[in-house]
Order: sequence, then structure tokens, then C-alpha cells
Amino acid sequence: MPSSIGFRPTPDDERILRESALPGETTSDTLRRALRLLDHERWLVQFRADAEPLKGEDVNTEPEAW
Repeated sequence: MPSSIGFRPTPDDERILRESALPGETTSDTLRRALRLLDHERWLVQFRADAEPLKGEDVNTEPEAW
């Protein structure tokens, strides 16, 4: 895995970075935050896919496990 990533932002990328940066945040910080948001979004998609088959499950009808 490379220790750094080259990135040539388009004008639209630059606008997004400029408008999305928190006070005192570097471009790298903003990109890291965006990557973590993407990772969380991916997790949510998987969570919803895993939960969908269980939508109608009523755990109150299950016997106690202990």
C-alpha cells in the first residue's frame, strides 16, 4: 500500500474541499474525514442489507436463550 496518494483535484473537487473543510482543518484532514464517512456509509448499506431479512422477526416469540 502506498504511503501517500497523489490527487489532482478538479475545480469542483476544490470547491467541495473548500466548502467542506472545518475551521483549522487541512485538506488531508478533510479527505480523511470524507474517507471515514464513505466507510461508515458502506457499513450502513451492509447493516441495512443484513437487517432486511429480519424485518418481520418478532423476538418476543422466541424462547429465552438462558
